[in-house]
Amino acid sequence: MADAESGTLDTMQPNPAWDAASYEDAVDALAEDGLVFKVWGGDWCKDCRTQLPDFAAALRAAEVPEENVEHYPVEKADDGSKVGPLVEEYDVERIPTVVVEREGEEVARFVEEERVSVAVYLARQLSE
Repeated sequence: MADAESGTLDTMQPNPAWDAASYEDAVDALAEDGLVFKVWGGDWCKDCRTQLPDFAAALRAAEVPEENVEHYPVEKADDGSKVGPLVEEYDVERIPTVVVEREGEEVARFVEEERVSVAVYLARQLSE
């Protein structure tokens, strides 16, 4: 169930051009029962606008229930630090940050940028 502090990120609207067939392994890993995806981002953030629509499409392809995807909109303070729901509790310093939990325990984390997409990166962590 979505956290009471969560909100909505426009950048989490699925990219309709994303091709699930090209990422079958990632989709299968994300589809595991009981996973909760906590997504920190900002609609103002270039990295979020670039990466999160494809990740949202992967979650849709994996048929992850909406209540298992929590959005946490983040703003940037004057000093560059991030402020928003649960930012301090989850040590979020850069966005997008995606934390995957199973039974309340963190099992995977994506932070800002990797050599592969958010979905592929998290799927690899979940498969280890």
